[in-house]
Amino acid sequence: MAKERRLIVRENSEVVEAQTPVIVSASRSTDIPAFYADWFLHRLKVGYSAWTNPFNGARSYVSYADTRLIVFWSKNPQPLLSTGGCLDYLRDKGICTYVQYTLNDYDKELLERGVRPLEERIDTFKRLVDRLGYGKVVWRFDPMILTNKITADDILAKVENIGDRLRGYAEKLVFSYADIRTYRKVQANLERSGVKYREFESDDMLYIAQNLARLNEQWGLTLATCGEKIDISQFGITHNKCIDDDLMIKYFADDKRLMNHLGVDIVTGDLFNAEGTIIRRANRKDKGQREFCGCITSKDIGEYNTCPHLCEYCYANTSKESAASNYQRHKLNPRAETIIGR
Repeated sequence: MAKERRLIVRENSEVVEAQTPVIVSASRSTDIPAFYADWFLHRLKVGYSAWTNPFNGARSYVSYADTRLIVFWSKNPQPLLSTGGCLDYLRDKGICTYVQYTLNDYDKELLERGVRPLEERIDTFKRLVDRLGYGKVVWRFDPMILTNKITADDILAKVENIGDRLRGYAEKLVFSYADIRTYRKVQANLERSGVKYREFESDDMLYIAQNLARLNEQWGLTLATCGEKIDISQFGITHNKCIDDDLMIKYFADDKRLMNHLGVDIVTGDLFNAEGTIIRRANRKDKGQREFCGCITSKDIGEYNTCPHLCEYCYANTSKESAASNYQRHKLNPRAETIIGR
């Protein structure tokens, strides 16, 4: 699908061409809610931001003039809840939103040194659901990782503890198995930190899937994997779409411009009963994502090497030093066009 573009006026009065995404991802590349929520709110109000292509270094611009939905990704979305913050602004502008909330438990193993304590993160999950509504905060246990200190049974115990605490708040659990050999920089970072990891084998994946299904008998969640090749549908576990048109149709069907972008007509009855009919006119699958990723197209406005959570297994930071340096650069110019203050 061709990307829509328009001319915009930068803050320095220069006229440039910008993408005009209907769906914005904020962000797979960094934790915007945790560290850059004020920056993003300012850029929304200005109407555009700049983005640097990680492959060729080219600078481009993103206009929010046509944006109808923003998907947030975070391990600490608490700043979104602040009075006068992003969620208030999006509500007032009638822009839809939901949150992909990564809620792991690696506190004891120190794999996520920069995240808030688990109790605080669970509380934030519940407050977000109270604010946005049931189903609009997706629980992710991502990634599951095996080490000399974490077994498959340990992972299941961690998931069970969080799942019990989120009963009545979570509608879906999305998870992935750490595939460390695929990401050289992840492998290098883990080895540099002395983390003795173990790759998942098929037996490990099946064991966890089977026991997740058992645990889910008491929760009734939708279970889904993120970008995983393995088929574990025999346990009722599907392949996920994180940028998810099904979720958008379910919760935001009254946004006609969003539905038109998705190529969806709701033509009869009530969407939530058997008399409703949905006609899809377009395939919006994002061909730029991994082979087994089900996401539809969106524009991600984050940048790599900018997340100060500094998780040991992070795929988005080449090194902790580069991420910390870029975050300090951001703080020197926190309203710049780009996240890194340029």
